Amino acid sequence: MRPLGELEAEIMNRLWTWGRPATARDILADLTRTRPLAYSTVKTVADILYRKGLLRREKEGRAWRYEPTCTRQQYTAALMQDALGDNPDPAGTLLSFVEQMSADEVEALRSALRAAQRRNEA
Repeated sequence: MRPLGELEAEIMNRLWTWGRPATARDILADLTRTRPLAYSTVKTVADILYRKGLLRREKEGRAWRYEPTCTRQQYTAALMQDALGDNPDPAGTLLSFVEQMSADEVEALRSALRAAQRRNEA
């Protein structure tokens, strides 16, 4: 899984935050609060995200309604998995990653590991 481009990330972040399907026009209305964009640009990038499998779409009238196919957490986990999978030293990579974490992030990691262990034991 490749990292998202700037506009791709902005579109996905809005959809993840909203937690509901939205049209390209809905997304455009929100994006243009901070910068000028053309409808065709937003529509093109949403279609690219659809072709990449990150969005699903459903026709509503003449417009498409887009929604994410995964959560933000699932997307981030896939990026992390790709980084580890491509690395000849995954343990070293994980160690470097953990050394850069804040105390709160380390505690969140411990909590996640405990939750994963409980699921595996069930």
